[in-house]
Amino acid sequence: MKITDVTVTLFAWDGIPPTQYGRHTGRFAGVSDLGLVTIRTDQGLEGHAFLGASSRPASDDGGTLIRHLKPLLVGDDALDRERLVQRMWQRGRATTLRCIGAVDIALWDLAGKAAGMPIHRLIGTYRDSVPAYASSAVLPSPSAYAEEAQAFKARGWTAYKIHPPTRWEEDIKVCEAVRKAVGDDYRLMLDSTWAYQYPEALRVGRAIEDLGFYWYEDPLSEDDITSYVKLRQQLRVPILATEYTPGSLTAYAPWLTLQATDYLRGDVAVKGGLTACLKAAHLAEAFHMNYEVHHGGNSLNNVANLHLAMAIRNCEYFEVLLPDAAQKWGLVKDIEVDAQGLVHAIDKPGLGAEIDFELIRKKQIGVLS
Repeated sequence: MKITDVTVTLFAWDGIPPTQYGRHTGRFAGVSDLGLVTIRTDQGLEGHAFLGASSRPASDDGGTLIRHLKPLLVGDDALDRERLVQRMWQRGRATTLRCIGAVDIALWDLAGKAAGMPIHRLIGTYRDSVPAYASSAVLPSPSAYAEEAQAFKARGWTAYKIHPPTRWEEDIKVCEAVRKAVGDDYRLMLDSTWAYQYPEALRVGRAIEDLGFYWYEDPLSEDDITSYVKLRQQLRVPILATEYTPGSLTAYAPWLTLQATDYLRGDVAVKGGLTACLKAAHLAEAFHMNYEVHHGGNSLNNVANLHLAMAIRNCEYFEVLLPDAAQKWGLVKDIEVDAQGLVHAIDKPGLGAEIDFELIRKKQIGVLS
């Protein structure tokens, strides 16, 4: 099954509400753009992926995918995924992890369609559902977080994660308000988005371990492994890190050998695709650690993340980043959470999600080829 063409169709994503998740995103709103990555083959099958996010337009990256990755793909067998991924990594300095990830997802989509199987079945299915957690935006007050957490608890969701204002004293007050609102038996997490220095991280960590939080995510800069080691030695609450550590699979090695985190973290966008994440999840399993899957930045990436979560044992939750209007675009029907707080496996070949091609046609900006 030879690859005959690779294109990126840019289309507008509008109506994005004012949203922020931490200092790293700033406040974004209005319009972004996504890229529909299409890999065509001589057998008539096509593989698809989305490139981009509401806070990071595909137009920022899409040109490098066509210039630097397309020539490595055309003429080769679409099923030689590992060889193609290794080849793309050799050009990693010329493009981005997001571009490599989008191509890898499209290759997996093709493989699933060729086999007549959903991707998780092609990998090897472990389960058919997983609990979701609600993952907040930065909200204006402790009471706003408390009200949102209560609302999701009432809907049957089993956990809530706070993206706080990233000022450590305020962050503690937010955590206290949410814990008071939902009670002692509800699972809460804190994602501080790399905001603190070590003394601040320690103060917040001690506060939330007294509040019974389930994990403490990314309190320190992603390259400050030394402080993560110290912090983990001082706290009982589990630490989750490595979401944005520089690099992909090999970047996990020092975190494991230095025992700097309790969980590994990643997603198909920021780690370079399903292939990289699957390897990382199995690496984590060898160390008896969870590999918790981060939100993928767009709807089709999250479908790929869902397939990953269904094919591994060591992922406890599926992240649903709020608000929906800042995260969902381009599918006829997006992933839904049921009344028990679960998301369910997709049973159609490949990614198995129905892309809204009519929307893409109406919102088309241009085609990179």
